[in-house]
Amino acid sequence: MRKCRVVLTLLVILFVYGVAPAGMTAAAPETKQLIFDNAELLTQEEKNELNELANEYGADRETDIIILTADSAPNDDYEQMTEDFYDEYGPGYDKKHGNAVILTIVMATRDVHLEGYYKAEEYLDSGRLDKIRNKITPALSSGDYRLAFEQYIKTAHRYMGFKPGVNPDNILFNIWFQLGGAVVIGGIAVFVMAYRSGGRVTVTRRTYEDTSTSGILAHEDRYLHTTTTKRKIERNTGGGSGGGGGGISRGGHSHSSSSGKF
Repeated sequence: MRKCRVVLTLLVILFVYGVAPAGMTAAAPETKQLIFDNAELLTQEEKNELNELANEYGADRETDIIILTADSAPNDDYEQMTEDFYDEYGPGYDKKHGNAVILTIVMATRDVHLEGYYKAEEYLDSGRLDKIRNKITPALSSGDYRLAFEQYIKTAHRYMGFKPGVNPDNILFNIWFQLGGAVVIGGIAVFVMAYRSGGRVTVTRRTYEDTSTSGILAHEDRYLHTTTTKRKIERNTGGGSGGGGGGISRGGHSHSSSSGKF
């Protein structure tokens, strides 16, 4: 009888830890192609690494983070080319034509262009796309495409972690600034506690002051003159290179955008 129980227990253990997980374990998420390097700016190893990185970071934000490179764009219209890519390929995290952000590089005209669709249009509006473009342009200009693309993926991911309308580069969101502030506040608190630990001084000037013989000997106010100057406030009429604002693809998909040169 005892042997039967032991055998039955072993069978249950084998079933739970062997057969059951095999049937219950969810399938690993599909690795999508998110790097379309038609201009051959990357080695195969770099493409594989960046594709894996884009899949990992994109899954966290439920958004496809895509890179599209080309030697040239039809009629030099990189925006139309990017919109047509979205319409025809239909990227999206969990559905066709869903959340996506696309970085387009055109080598012949040295154009860099970004577009955000659906969730990415909201969280990566044209202002945030301008910031991303400005961050990656130095690496693009120096020919370090792998670094530029990695910066793009990581910055897009980080920016989508902030609510729309918030400046993601505000120093208050910087972790080192927060740690520094905490150290300063902690230091002030320790100093105050140490200062008070010596006890309060109860003797003041009034302790030895004879109020019957104290008083103001003389008081005099003199008004000399007032000088007023006027200064013209200059208006800032300058602007950075590039631009954007968004648009709608021929397939009817709205998007944010940012464009410039590198």
